[in-house]
Amino acid sequence: MTQKLDYLVETPSQTAGPYVHIGLMPTYAGNPGTYAQEVGVSPIADGAKGELIEIVGQVFDGTGWAMRDALIESWQPDAAGIFPGQAGADPAVSGHCRFAADADSGEFTLRTVKPGAVRARGGKMQAPHISLWIVARGINIGLQTRIYFEDEENGADPLLARIEQRPRVDTLIAKKVGEGKYRFDIRLQGEGETVFLDL
Repeated sequence: MTQKLDYLVETPSQTAGPYVHIGLMPTYAGNPGTYAQEVGVSPIADGAKGELIEIVGQVFDGTGWAMRDALIESWQPDAAGIFPGQAGADPAVSGHCRFAADADSGEFTLRTVKPGAVRARGGKMQAPHISLWIVARGINIGLQTRIYFEDEENGADPLLARIEQRPRVDTLIAKKVGEGKYRFDIRLQGEGETVFLDL
């Protein structure tokens, strides 16, 4: 006989944050010892070739509030534009990093090497960029976007060329704020909303 379950109430819809930290960054979430070393601590190892850079920023919700529970993953090629696993790739660049916003300020920091231009299909070149995946409270499906750099030639990039509302291209450009230092803020909605990709 099938048991009646009419006494159970519906649970809240699934959301990535704040629970995502428990599984993806347990030490950050206050559960050290789950892994000997957490996955994706750094996209580079000692001896990585290229210019070392630091990107800082915040993820803002629609009210302009910095989301202090945001978790971000990044993927990128090495300084020559070659991804890990491809011939000639820098063995000191894994290309993957997992990092969280600071619980007090909401600011995140990514330390890596500046990626090189990547050859795309048809021989076109993609401008140097870093791909991001963002999750936080209220985000049911992770958001995908990219970081480009204002001091690089971005005009011929095939992805940027497809953005019809040209002023929105600027939401994908990291601003140089010092030698090897960039600022890249992510806005989930409202004025200055970041361009997100359907991948």
